[in-house]
Amino acid sequence: MRWFKGAVSVAMVGLIVSLAWAAFEITPAVQKELDRHIEAVKGWAANPAVVKAVLAQNEKGPIAGMDNAKWKTVRRSDDLVKAFQTNEAGQFLKQKCTESNGMYPEAFLSAEKGEKVGFYEKTTSYIHKGAPKFDVPFSTGKSWQGQPEFDESSQTHQVQVSVPVVSGGKTVGVLVVGVSLTSLEKTVKK
Repeated sequence: MRWFKGAVSVAMVGLIVSLAWAAFEITPAVQKELDRHIEAVKGWAANPAVVKAVLAQNEKGPIAGMDNAKWKTVRRSDDLVKAFQTNEAGQFLKQKCTESNGMYPEAFLSAEKGEKVGFYEKTTSYIHKGAPKFDVPFSTGKSWQGQPEFDESSQTHQVQVSVPVVSGGKTVGVLVVGVSLTSLEKTVKK
């Protein structure tokens, strides 16, 4: 019974912390800083290695039989996951996230059907088509910004932003990057 009370206490603390971050306010100063990060992410999306990787994935299409339910059963240590992390796009995203000193805890690249091309860390979903983070930039060619949230895959409080990957004037994929709320708050308070 004692372990149960401890587990409930830990769960309650987690809920309170999550609710506090859910109430994180995007002030004009925070938005200005987020806009600066969105511009940086647009630069990443225009990188030739990123565009090339998306175009190559668009030629192949999603992995046969892979859906979001099956993706959740694939371990982070699986060779399939490692292939997304070690391909040229995955290495580029890792470099950008690592260089950010925690500002970007998550980055992933999706092809035209929403399937993954490369990522820094394993994503919660394999296919993001149908989610605003994919659909908005893919269908409108404009960037998208989510709400402050706790991200399950990166285990951080963040705001996700996404931008289109463009080739020949046409949107061919989407780049999604998580911006750390903790790092963002520290930057704005400087």
